[in-house]
Amino acid sequence: SYLLDDFDLARVEAQVQDNIPALKTVLAPHFKIGTSVTRGMIDTPHAALIRRHFNSITPGNEFKWDAVQATEGQFAFEGTDRWVDFAAQHGMQIRGHTFVWHSQAPAWLFQDAQGQPLTSSPAHKTLLMARLETHIRTIARRYGNRIAVWDVVNEVTDPAFPDGLRRSPWFNVLGKEYIDRAFIVAREELPNAKLVINDYNTDIPARREALYRVVADLKARGIPVDGVGHQMHNSFARPTPGQVETTLQRFIPLGVDQEITELDVTLYDDLTASWTEPPADRLVRQGQYYRDLFDVLRRFADNISTVTVWGPSDDDSWLNYAFDTRQDWPLLYDRQLQAKPAYWGIVDPTYLTAAPLSTRLLAPASAR
Repeated sequence: SYLLDDFDLARVEAQVQDNIPALKTVLAPHFKIGTSVTRGMIDTPHAALIRRHFNSITPGNEFKWDAVQATEGQFAFEGTDRWVDFAAQHGMQIRGHTFVWHSQAPAWLFQDAQGQPLTSSPAHKTLLMARLETHIRTIARRYGNRIAVWDVVNEVTDPAFPDGLRRSPWFNVLGKEYIDRAFIVAREELPNAKLVINDYNTDIPARREALYRVVADLKARGIPVDGVGHQMHNSFARPTPGQVETTLQRFIPLGVDQEITELDVTLYDDLTASWTEPPADRLVRQGQYYRDLFDVLRRFADNISTVTVWGPSDDDSWLNYAFDTRQDWPLLYDRQLQAKPAYWGIVDPTYLTAAPLSTRLLAPASAR
């Protein structure tokens, strides 16, 4: 037993390390390094971390349909405006994510005026295409050249079908024409922006080939696709650096830019384990994975313009909420905004062999 008397309790805000190299400086000879951001972090110490280490940002949810046009014809730009202004103020590139996706879409988008599901009838095709065009043109005209890159369509492939296209509500009403039209309208409104098709699991041969066929077809028909985005929500087991290299190599003949758009690396091997603190050996292994992955990405720097990690620090990862309530630690900085072995795997891999290693690591003497 013990007694406490005459003490003060105060919250101590996380402090961003200023004695370590800025990630964006280290990677400047190769490609831009970005992070996804969420609405609230612009008013927290995370903003300082983002300013110091990143030169590209992707609002993770603010541009999605349910956030920017939850009600038809009523656009909400407060969240997007703040991040676009933040990027301009700090000399950052901003990526728009995303114009067209089947998920996070409000119910009205795929319903008629009576609330009935849209079909492939001529009237419903006309209605949905008009909604697509209005959405893209309204956002594009608001921001214009202030947004350098757009994920125009997101997750449209499915290797289970011969044409490689997902049978989403978009496809079920409009067929593949919605993809064509999204890129055409985006180019009409944004002649200087890079227009990207973004997808996941592109290291898996079947999905990689499905995406390749879709992009090759779009390019052959003159649809203005500038880039391919590889999401890369990774684990230690998959994809291997070699599989990433195979994927990047596959798209080079198409003459498109490539981006890593949503990178993170879970500490878990399965869906059943759950830890309250990250095992130190796993953090080191994660650092080694980032080291090996970035070795590949650097070799393909002529083909890659931006690498974006999906969150600035572990406390803001979507993986903390994806599987019940278990915590994960998939990013480069920990919950106190301190550099992890994952960071050092990219910046200075020799630090991965330094001792002692724990969940909180000091900068090596050479970086102080």
